[in-house]
Amino acid sequence: MQWMQELARVVRPGQMTTSPSVLEQHAKDESYHPGVLPDVVVYPESQDDVVAVMRLASAFRVPVVAFGVGSGLEGHVVPVRHGISLDTSRLNRVLEIRPGDFLACVQPGVTRTELNQELGRHGLFFPVDPGANASLGGMAATGASGTTTVRYGAMREHVRALTVVLADGVVIHTGSLAAKSSSGYDLTHLFVGSEGTLGIFTELWLKVWGIPEATLAARAEFETVEQAVAASTAIIGAGVAVVRLELVDAPFFQYINAYAGTTFPLHPTLLLEFRGSRMGAAADLAAARELVMEEGCTVFDQVQDSGRQTEMWAARHSAAFAFMAAHPGRGHLATDVCVPVSQLPQAVSAAKFALAEMGMEGAILGHVGDGNFHVSLAVDPSDREDMARAEAFSGRLIDQALAVGGTCTGEHGVGLGKRRYQAREHGTSLAVMHRLKALLDPEDILNPGKLVDPDPAPGGG
Repeated sequence: MQWMQELARVVRPGQMTTSPSVLEQHAKDESYHPGVLPDVVVYPESQDDVVAVMRLASAFRVPVVAFGVGSGLEGHVVPVRHGISLDTSRLNRVLEIRPGDFLACVQPGVTRTELNQELGRHGLFFPVDPGANASLGGMAATGASGTTTVRYGAMREHVRALTVVLADGVVIHTGSLAAKSSSGYDLTHLFVGSEGTLGIFTELWLKVWGIPEATLAARAEFETVEQAVAASTAIIGAGVAVVRLELVDAPFFQYINAYAGTTFPLHPTLLLEFRGSRMGAAADLAAARELVMEEGCTVFDQVQDSGRQTEMWAARHSAAFAFMAAHPGRGHLATDVCVPVSQLPQAVSAAKFALAEMGMEGAILGHVGDGNFHVSLAVDPSDREDMARAEAFSGRLIDQALAVGGTCTGEHGVGLGKRRYQAREHGTSLAVMHRLKALLDPEDILNPGKLVDPDPAPGGG
């Protein structure tokens, strides 16, 4: 291919490879979606490298898919039209930390753990925690959130400004370092959550926070998952400043105990965390205890030891891996609906009922403090009947979420898995999104077949 010969002239030796094993690593993410091999993997080491690759890709109409660490759950990085997988792992420098402004500037390949290691020296931390040690570029591209969103917000609340390389190689800077602005269109938040379909990030300015004086945690067990969800709604309704408010249903603890060697009781459980001054965190914990006891909590365990706190949150973050380990050889389909908090108890009850009615093996967990919950299903992507049942279940949950003003995805993103629901959720607004995509990427070379792209995605879903 001519473009491959030209690419070899554009990048330096060692920055591109067609090694079968590397192509395979970049063919898919952690999801159940089938992989598609890219033609080549390129490792840019500077913004100029990204510009050069995009100029070539634009000239030859070659698809480009940005790749972080591949931890996504909806097939975002599957190169459905082959082309270039642009691996950002070498763009991995923390460029600047401004403690007085509570800001940090990073390249897209920096992971959240790496950033927090640097921030810790300044008494700061970055709170968005999706569980996986994802790249910050990938987290911004998917609009990631996680366990601390109920207190700190998601990536949309933390990206202050961006440097973006567009499809034709033009570099733009969005936003400012000011805490707020009323100037111009909000291009920064157009790109956050765009899943690599509008441009390639090369720098991100992120909001960071001071490390609090105290962190307290607790476990609250219930007889039913409905009681647990009702308790979470009561905590939010009372205005308690909870930092993490996580639901783990009983079946998940069975998988977690087998996977991690833990001994958590097999009951629907809320995992809670509070941060702030010692007196403030203690007061918040006491208020939450009173509320959950009123909602039927049977055991309230204050987790005081830092080691036990680490074990508890490690268990929560390992839930997906524990589920997959319990179903070897099968794929992982994780639903990701989000509803208004007032609708959450009914939504979770409907999910439990649907699992039983459809005879499916699944388990529920979620960031119930902000109305976002997941049902993990083990699927066989090669079995059409099995996939049809799983997708029917997912569609049923999404229909119910949309009916009450919710969304088909609270944090995993659209990728391949949720593309079919975009018209249903957005209606005539989807046509506006199509026009934005066509304006910024007229040749449809940036992560084609994803998000709002109406074209079919052969081989990828």
